[in-house]
Amino acid sequence: MDLFTCYFNMDTGCVDAWFRDGRILSIDCTKFEQVEAEDMYQRSELDYLIYNDPEAYVDLVLNGDPKAYLQAVTEYKGLDV
Repeated sequence: MDLFTCYFNMDTGCVDAWFRDGRILSIDCTKFEQVEAEDMYQRSELDYLIYNDPEAYVDLVLNGDPKAYLQAVTEYKGLDV
């Protein structure tokens, strides 16, 4: 991936990415979240990436395994009573 720059566009709700070869990609974050995130913790992780590391978000969408990533970073452990 030859990503030049990217950012979250609050007006459209998309992460817009520009590549060095001139391609432009707009990722609809709401739709991606609806398909990939199973709970509020996973949605929160995606929101964190969108606002704080949009390059990692684009990489996850294009090259990663979102389900595996989200399950690994948001493993829920209940309280032992």
